[in-house]
Amino acid sequence: MNMEKMLKTADEHHFAVGAFNATESSLFRAVAEEAEKQNAPAIIQAAPGEFDFATREFYAYVRERLANSPVPFVLHLDHGKSMDECVRAIQAGYTSVMFDGSALPFEENIRQTAEVVKIAHMAGVSVEGEIGTIGTMNNSDEGGVENVIYTNPEEVVEFVSRTGVDCLAVAIGTAHGIYPKGFVPKLQLELLKEIRDVSPVPLVLHGGSNNPDGEIREACRIGIRKVNISSDFKYAFFKELGEVLEKTGGFIPAKVLAPAIDAAKIVIAEKMELFGSVGKAALY
Repeated sequence: MNMEKMLKTADEHHFAVGAFNATESSLFRAVAEEAEKQNAPAIIQAAPGEFDFATREFYAYVRERLANSPVPFVLHLDHGKSMDECVRAIQAGYTSVMFDGSALPFEENIRQTAEVVKIAHMAGVSVEGEIGTIGTMNNSDEGGVENVIYTNPEEVVEFVSRTGVDCLAVAIGTAHGIYPKGFVPKLQLELLKEIRDVSPVPLVLHGGSNNPDGEIREACRIGIRKVNISSDFKYAFFKELGEVLEKTGGFIPAKVLAPAIDAAKIVIAEKMELFGSVGKAALY
């Protein structure tokens, strides 16, 4: 399904859906299989660089797998920066795209986002927009900026009404990637409440990895309906894979990748519980 349908139900029932960046078959399997085990709706997404690496053909397989699942999924482009990147995803069968014009002047962000919305909606594809900027720890595929610009609640209604976006990514103090040791992020939850009170569409939290669980849970309670997770479950996967390779020296995929998939699934299940999406597939 598209994001508009996915998040409408999440909003009505006050939970968030996890959006997981999956760029190869083992990471994808971890998300899809754990979503089915937890009976939880989920979003599979890829940033443009990840899409290019995995290839369009890989996401044809992903789409086929998701279409035959008993739980609802969205296939989403994360941080598309141009019309061309968004159109390529739509042509590949994605059901949702993000146009990230957050680094543009406000009026230009509106203009370009509205153009993407017009094209995407003709194909039944939903669109996520962004105002404010997400930070970066320089260890992620999704990018970001060094100095976060918080979302201005006064701009939210105008941006949504003039673009027609189906959901909105907001900047309240998160960053993409794993935070360095000793760094403690602080989400601006009061700001989130102000944004929630005026936003006509569901809200999205980028950079959801490596934040304190209590803050993420509270953000979902306040009104976040989609939380992006990339680094946390990938880190668990590759940490386990490295340990298995070092310990066994093995090279048979089923033997070295299976433990890594299981390690990623543990993190994915924890996130789904945190977001309140476990068991919610029955609502769709």
